[in-house]
Amino acid sequence: MATETSEETDTGEEIDPFIRSITVTTLATFLGMAMGVASAIVASGPNDIVGVGLLALAVVVQFPIYEGVGIDTSDFGTKDRLYVLFMTFVFWFVSWSVILTTESL
Repeated sequence: MATETSEETDTGEEIDPFIRSITVTTLATFLGMAMGVASAIVASGPNDIVGVGLLALAVVVQFPIYEGVGIDTSDFGTKDRLYVLFMTFVFWFVSWSVILTTESL
């Protein structure tokens, strides 16, 4: 993301920076939307702290998943970690807001 250098996986193969960026963005997006739906199901309303807890869980869970896919998260700088947090937050917020506004669930 921030650096355009290739990384090596456990097998010695290099991960293309484009594939790395797509993987990080896609996972952050889908986890944000999934936690937005989960917040609408589990939380009693917008003032319930459970929704924010699910957001925090989504952010924390992502980094071991990245490691499992072969992305070295020790190379993530502050900018990369803030990017993951921001993308997850935005999609969580929008998903939960739309569901609460339209009363879909």
